[in-house]
Amino acid sequence: MTADDAPEVPLPGGGMGGAVLSAGTVRRAPGPWTPTIQRLLRHLRAHGVGEVPRPLGTDERGRDVTEYLDGEVPAYPMPAWVWDDRVLLDAAALLRRVHDATASFDRAGAVWRLPVREPAEVICHDDAAPYNMVFRDGRPVGLIDWDTAAPGPRVWDLAYLAYRLVPLGPAGADPGPVDDPERRRRLALLCGAYGGVDASTVLATAVVRLRELARFTAARAGGDAELLRHVDLYLADAAWLEDRADLLTP
Repeated sequence: MTADDAPEVPLPGGGMGGAVLSAGTVRRAPGPWTPTIQRLLRHLRAHGVGEVPRPLGTDERGRDVTEYLDGEVPAYPMPAWVWDDRVLLDAAALLRRVHDATASFDRAGAVWRLPVREPAEVICHDDAAPYNMVFRDGRPVGLIDWDTAAPGPRVWDLAYLAYRLVPLGPAGADPGPVDDPERRRRLALLCGAYGGVDASTVLATAVVRLRELARFTAARAGGDAELLRHVDLYLADAAWLEDRADLLTP
């Protein structure tokens, strides 16, 4: 059996490209952005960020092919170990390494799936969250699903990571710590581990980020009831967070 004949297993989540696992590789639908993303992954690995998939070009069907990173990718409901402080610190440090390496990426001729956001300091992953991280021994070691990456401010990515990992939604929205003092403490830890970012800016950006996510999701929802439910959730979380920003600022 050749690699092209290998069985294909749909991956949970799979981003927006319906990713599948085949012969130790991840394959997803291509787009005009695919060559840029493959070049970005090569750049990251050349600059010492080995925690991203190795790009492998395209297969006989033209699909984007990348290395499969071994490890555990958690899904909702998140396992209890995701809320350990070590995960928070490691995730922030991983995102910082990635951002620092992307600052020197040559954007000439680049094509992105999502709009560029100013100030375009780095290349944002645009979906940095536990469900896009590979864990080993309970620690995040890799960042996957890069197809929606695009230039933007560092805080755009960090705010979404804070939303998912502090977490910053209403009580009960995610398992794990939910009271305000604990959220405030964890937000301070996250910002400190990343470095050079003010928590109040992260909170304000998270509100904007959630409203933009709601708009983006609604635009592609069609009549999908589950996606429309997510739109309502993002808008409710944005309103809740805006109302409580002062209580959550370290």
